[in-house]
Amino acid sequence: MKDEDIIEILKKENEHFKKIYLEHRELDSQLAELDKKHYLSTDEEMERKKMQKEKLQKKDKMAEFVRDYKKQHP
Repeated sequence: MKDEDIIEILKKENEHFKKIYLEHRELDSQLAELDKKHYLSTDEEMERKKMQKEKLQKKDKMAEFVRDYKKQHP
């Protein structure tokens, strides 16, 4: 089973995973908006780095859910 398929299953069956997934997508959208700017202020640059770290943490957590799912459903 592909990771994408597992993600779809987890979004339907696991509220915690779904919440993390939606937060990850929202951060992705916010970062895309910041990236449209030609220049970022110091505060915006710090916020961007903070969002990137948070997004990565959520991605790592989602990957952990996928790994656990694969272990439970070989």
